[in-house]
Amino acid sequence: MRVFILSDVNNIHTKRWVKALAERGIDIFLFGFYQEAGREYAAYKNVQVYGGFKKFGNFLGSKVKYLFTLREIKRKIREFKPDIVHAHYASSYGLLGALTGFHPYIISVWGADVYDFPKSYLWGKAILRYNLKKADLILSTSYIMARETGKYTEKKIGITPFGVDLTRFRNLSVKKGESFVVGNVKTLSPKYGIDVLIRAFSRIVERNPGLKTELVIVGEGPKRKEYEKLACLLGLADKVKFEGWVAHDRLPEYYNRFSVAVSVSVRDSESFGVVAVEAMACECPVVVSDADGFTEVVKDGETGFIVPKGDVEATAEAIQVFIDRPELRQKMGERGRKRVTRLYDWEKNVEEMVKVYNQVCLKGGGKT
Repeated sequence: MRVFILSDVNNIHTKRWVKALAERGIDIFLFGFYQEAGREYAAYKNVQVYGGFKKFGNFLGSKVKYLFTLREIKRKIREFKPDIVHAHYASSYGLLGALTGFHPYIISVWGADVYDFPKSYLWGKAILRYNLKKADLILSTSYIMARETGKYTEKKIGITPFGVDLTRFRNLSVKKGESFVVGNVKTLSPKYGIDVLIRAFSRIVERNPGLKTELVIVGEGPKRKEYEKLACLLGLADKVKFEGWVAHDRLPEYYNRFSVAVSVSVRDSESFGVVAVEAMACECPVVVSDADGFTEVVKDGETGFIVPKGDVEATAEAIQVFIDRPELRQKMGERGRKRVTRLYDWEKNVEEMVKVYNQVCLKGGGKT
């Protein structure tokens, strides 16, 4: 089988899909807008990669180059002769895939493409509807995102969860230190409520003066300096550690250090609560906000606690439960692992995607 994938070459999610599919013998041509930063794909002889351009210099230049990219995509499709064209992201790559006229054509929605894009641009809704209309199959990583996508199409939407590698994300039986460690893994952006977490942690410190506490924030982003300043203003400079960007394959080390993983996004919806799934796979209990994506993957009171968005006090109280009742950390951690094993096993998720490809191919060969 030969699949032409339109997606961000450097995105970790793209890398995971491409590598997993290649390991199952599928020939892949990966086409992205930007040149490849890493060489992770080089180990796979059945993967070809094309990164079209360097980062675009300005908005107008990006749109001009964006349109010229279509001709190159069509040429590469003719040369590669795929069985399927699969666009990851329903707006940008989805539009280019739709304009190629190739069938069968699959679109996987990712999040911002259906939550933000239709509301952020004058023609956003019309473009999204057009792209989805041209797709032979639409896929979503979560049921909640499928419902959002359903606002722009009447087509049935398949669910292909983006799970975790359970051989890597697991309990490493690492002896935890004396500190109670609150952990967060997320981009340092306003929408992810890092400021809410820091303020909630401040209350934890105030209420537990005899307890060694630590907040570990993993990730990089535009608000880092602002959050560092907030930690200093709250007198937490020596207790809040900003780790910066960490390679994905090192994240299990961090989840195993955390006493509780906290992700309190202030968005109304998260496309998929992948950080909560990763933490639960490592048998780390979680505290998350009631953004839709989290409510789908976290079982409130069983694998963690769900709190109202932006609620500092509720977040602090949920964290405090794990201090007052330390036995819950292990119990909820074990339940979380079982839930992830049942629903979000990456190997099973990839097998489902391969099954989808096979079904699509049976319905008809590719054509333009």
